[in-house]
Amino acid sequence: MLKLLITRNLPDTVIARAQDQFDVTYRDSPDVMTFDEMVQSLQAFDLVLPTLGDLYSADVFKAAGAPRCKMLANFGVGYNHIDVAAANQAGVKVTNTPGAVTDATADTALTLMLMTCRRAGEGERMLRAGQWHGWHPVQMLGLHMTGKTLGVVGMGRIGQAIAQRAHYGFDMRIKYVNRSAKDVPFPAERVDSLTDLAGQVDVLVVAVPGGGATHHLINASMFDAMQSHAHFINIARGDVVDEAALIDALQAGKIAGAGLDVYEFEPKVPQALIDMENVTLLPHLGTAALEVREDMGRMAVDNLVAFAQGDPVPNPV
Repeated sequence: MLKLLITRNLPDTVIARAQDQFDVTYRDSPDVMTFDEMVQSLQAFDLVLPTLGDLYSADVFKAAGAPRCKMLANFGVGYNHIDVAAANQAGVKVTNTPGAVTDATADTALTLMLMTCRRAGEGERMLRAGQWHGWHPVQMLGLHMTGKTLGVVGMGRIGQAIAQRAHYGFDMRIKYVNRSAKDVPFPAERVDSLTDLAGQVDVLVVAVPGGGATHHLINASMFDAMQSHAHFINIARGDVVDEAALIDALQAGKIAGAGLDVYEFEPKVPQALIDMENVTLLPHLGTAALEVREDMGRMAVDNLVAFAQGDPVPNPV
């Protein structure tokens, strides 16, 4: 039986399925692995099931030498914490879990859109602090989202799911930027320039993968182009956004608000963002539903089983 390391605590059903197929060592902890633990995982196990935060960098692969491990079955669609080129050079295959996360992440995007546009987080804090003294006609006026224009940066699975919800649920006009035009089941206009898109929309949402190609894709020039009443939403990866530029834009009133589920230096969240009432902050809840995490785990284990049986893995990266 192949030896498998599961690096973080996962739903019980996922662990049970893995134990049916492999000799499992279960690191039942929410904490990311240390450098030494990752090196040892490559040396002592045939397979590893890691997740976000387990930073398998080129230095880890270099320190591991010729690894015993032949596959990293990432739990999650995003894999920018794994140096895939270094893994492949070391003879280690990498897989992920696309599809399972799409709807849950899109739901979180809509949650953030509504919360920031309608000032829901601010309102709840006011009420809990005992500062609400009753309804009146001009209290906490926000942006009416229905009928507005949504800009989507990245029209992949998640971007399309967000746009579909926004169009059919809120009658929003959809504009997007993407490397190529997409044939989607709702009206959508492709815009060539990211800065042009930023200037044309009431809500701008980012749904691109993390990694070097998208690092600081959203920067000061994007926020400068946005309208002052517009809101910015990020459910992608934190380092897609220049967080300092976002803070500057919010403090200067260049944009009306932001809704964030991810952060550039996660789990560190800048105090400047915490202090601003017009920012909704979630603790990376994108896929935080039991059935979704179970689906992700089953997909990761399916990748492992296929590899162990010598079959093509369903979700290579």
